[in-house]
Amino acid sequence: MLDLGAGGGFDCFLAARQAGPTGRVVGVDMTPDMVTRARANAARLEAKNVWELFAVTPAGCGDTRPGASARSGWTRAAAWSTVGCVWTRACRTTAAAEGRARAGAHRNGGDAMTGSCLTAAFFVLVLSVTGPAAGGPTKARFDPSAWQADFRALKAALEQRYGHLAWFASPEGGVDLPALERETARALGRARDDSAAAAAIRGFVAGFRDGHMTPVAVPPPSAGAAAVPVPPEPPPPEAAPDARTACAAWGYAPMSRTPFTLPFEGLPQVTLLSDGIYEPFRTALVEVAGVRLAVLRIPRFRASQYPALCEGVWAAIRARGRTPTREAVSAEVDAAWLRTLAERLRRAADLGAAALLIDVGDNGGGNDLDDWAVRLFTAAPVRSAPMLMVRGPVSVPYFDVQLEALNTALQAHPNVPEASRAALEAARAGFERRKREALTTACDMSWVWRARRPWGTSPCTQLLDGGFASGALDYAEPGALDPAVAPALYWASAADALRGAWTRPTYVLTDPSTGSAAEAFVALMRDRGVAKTIGRRTRGLGCGFVDFDEPFVLPHSRLAFRIPNCARLRGDGTDEVAGIAPDLPMAAEPGESPRALSLRVLQAIAAEVRAPRPR
Repeated sequence: MLDLGAGGGFDCFLAARQAGPTGRVVGVDMTPDMVTRARANAARLEAKNVWELFAVTPAGCGDTRPGASARSGWTRAAAWSTVGCVWTRACRTTAAAEGRARAGAHRNGGDAMTGSCLTAAFFVLVLSVTGPAAGGPTKARFDPSAWQADFRALKAALEQRYGHLAWFASPEGGVDLPALERETARALGRARDDSAAAAAIRGFVAGFRDGHMTPVAVPPPSAGAAAVPVPPEPPPPEAAPDARTACAAWGYAPMSRTPFTLPFEGLPQVTLLSDGIYEPFRTALVEVAGVRLAVLRIPRFRASQYPALCEGVWAAIRARGRTPTREAVSAEVDAAWLRTLAERLRRAADLGAAALLIDVGDNGGGNDLDDWAVRLFTAAPVRSAPMLMVRGPVSVPYFDVQLEALNTALQAHPNVPEASRAALEAARAGFERRKREALTTACDMSWVWRARRPWGTSPCTQLLDGGFASGALDYAEPGALDPAVAPALYWASAADALRGAWTRPTYVLTDPSTGSAAEAFVALMRDRGVAKTIGRRTRGLGCGFVDFDEPFVLPHSRLAFRIPNCARLRGDGTDEVAGIAPDLPMAAEPGESPRALSLRVLQAIAAEVRAPRPR
């Protein structure tokens, strides 16, 4: 911060509060007496980041600034803002009149304003060319070798931490990693400043086209400065006088669009069964070509985005005579999500819908509800997708979470039937083995920058078996496990009582904003023969982060990136991060309106429903 016309330093001291401990404030005044006063004030107030206070008179009147202050270290880049900036007619006033001239310039305007601007230009020019003082703050010079070291560190981190690296190193992955690496190295070689080098690094990461691998902001290093005290965190609102207040305080709020992603609501012969706002999951019936279809919207696979569910659970807990704390509501809200979805499906079936379209367009993901929900759309057994984890310390937290849940179940329920106990012990042994493997010496993944190997053929992928998207087991028959321990072994057992709420033909509407957990839902529905997909290809996010989401920070530039540590496999063994192509491609034709496209989608489904099925 540069204050031209600093006077006694009042504005400098105010600016110092805004600049913070790492900022700098420079005050400039034309009156040595005022500079003396300002320096005394700075010493009295201990304004350590008021960097310099010095005096300069206009050209032709003599230079009264101290020699050491003339080279203050002020640079063009540092002149971020100016305040004050007054012009005194020092050449035509006596020293005694300078104070009055200063005040008159402020009050009267006129040519004093023009002088103010000229003075600002004069000082910025002088200070920008005088150069930095010895020991003063300087702008770091561009260091190509440091950026090259950052690039090497980033590649090493990807080799050790990235769950999709082997996929993108294959021709099936659609990214030529050796070419991407070479182009980034050339871009760094051409860079002549930090911004160009940073653009090269960011371009390298963007080249993977993985929406989970994103840049994040991290605070700069303290450089030995004293830590700024952090205000104490207020206690969390564990309870509230009413459901609406409580759920709002706990962060229950819709973050995705509630309406259908295509305007099915605006078509003829549509009846809305639930609005998706006060009643979760917008659902409609529509008659198309003599076929009654149901359309159901799932905006997110995360119960925290459905405040109406939270409020319902809160009221139910209160009705049972218990205090509806945040923890108590959280323990029940996922089950309420599944029950409500099942109710929508059963009602659609009762009203005669011959087929169902599930709209997961613009659904960016969620949590394990994506896997559990698939069970509601079929009475047949559904086996969850295999999970792969990175072989390295980043996967240990995930295995620790599984082991903790299994050990807790064994200790809390020592008298469960032998079959359930044996399943718990086998699962515990399996996750202990995986944890040991995660900590063993991994193979050298640097081959990905030199060659492309077909998926599934390389002996070195840095991946290990992580169980399944449903936990230790990919499937368990309802009732096969003791209910007290089933959730520790097979998370999808939460949906056992709701299996087959809908069993008629099902279609899933997707678009390029369908990603992450929503893609897991689409993939499982498609791969297990539960539904066909219609619309456009999904985004291609795949598995993101499992119990570890610490960004990797480059040592020199402090650029930071999130690096996914897991992968989910499709039915054909490919990585879900590739995205899911629709069975029935359906994109807008040139000039086609959204309403016309929505009708065409439903007509395609109705035509399939009417078509005779092969015996």
